[in-house]
Amino acid sequence: MEQVRGASGALLAAAALIAASLVGCSDTTETPESLSARASEVVASASAQLGDIRGAINAKDDVKAGPTKNEDGRAVSEITATNSSDNTADYTALVSFKDADGNVLDAVVVTVEDIPAGASKTADARSNRALSGTPQAVIGQAVRH
Repeated sequence: MEQVRGASGALLAAAALIAASLVGCSDTTETPESLSARASEVVASASAQLGDIRGAINAKDDVKAGPTKNEDGRAVSEITATNSSDNTADYTALVSFKDADGNVLDAVVVTVEDIPAGASKTADARSNRALSGTPQAVIGQAVRH
C-alpha cells in the first residue's frame, strides 16, 4: 500500500482491507456497478477504521487532491496536506478514485508525515490497480494525528 507509514493499527488494518478487497476488482466478469458497490463497501469500512485512530482530529479541509494522471496504467494524484495546528502533525487521508459518473473505482489510504505547524507537504495517492481513463481523486475523509 502506497504511503502508509507510522500509523496506528486501525490505519494499517484499513489499508490492508482496501488492498485485499480491491485487488480482485480487475475481474472482467464484473460490471462497473458491482465494482463500484464493492469499492464503496471498502471505503465505508476504511472510514470507520480511520475514525478509530487515537487522538485523530477531523482535518478534511486541510487535505486536497490534485489532478489525476496516468502512470503505467495506474491513477496517481498528488495529495497536499496543510497543517493548520500549532504543532508538527501527521495527516492520513482516504482517497477514492471515481469515474465520470461518480462510481468509486479504487481507494487508497495516504499518510503525509511530520508536517510542521503552518506548513504543507505532499504525497502521491496511487491506485492499487490499473484504471482506464483518468478518474478523479476525491478526499473521502482526512484526519490529523
